[in-house]
Amino acid sequence: MSDTAEAPFDPRLIVPFVNSVRQVMKTMVNLETTVERPKIKSDPVSSFDVSAIVNFSGDVVGSVVLSFEQDAAVKIVEKFAGTAMDPQSADFADAIGELGNMVAGAAKKGLGYDASIGIPSVIVGQGHHVARLKDVPCLVVPCTSEAGSFAVEVSIRRADAAVRQAA
Repeated sequence: MSDTAEAPFDPRLIVPFVNSVRQVMKTMVNLETTVERPKIKSDPVSSFDVSAIVNFSGDVVGSVVLSFEQDAAVKIVEKFAGTAMDPQSADFADAIGELGNMVAGAAKKGLGYDASIGIPSVIVGQGHHVARLKDVPCLVVPCTSEAGSFAVEVSIRRADAAVRQAA
């Protein structure tokens, strides 16, 4: 995993992602997930080799990345789809994107804001960089399972209009 340091975070923006990754992995992949303490991530390099990126807009802006070790991604996709897939195939990327979409969609409900999520993008390959909003910290939530390690990288904030209305 890339450079991280422990730091405080706003639980209102993180807890929905912790809950959604557990729920999606349990119900859709039949996989128990252990979630570790979130940490600030300053490195733009993805945590692992396979990433689904989902953008947020509306009252919440930014992005969420569901990033897997290659071997974990292969095992998780096989459990999710019910069949083994080549990591270079379009179907494999679709499955990873759908998992990212499910995690972001379930978390969006828990955020309690009027937000929309975009169509997931999927990147397969070591050391890829993820461009994020410059003024938004990235919190990485490390996860482990019997399939291997993965992480949820949350880089979102309330949009300026939503912050002004709440004040």
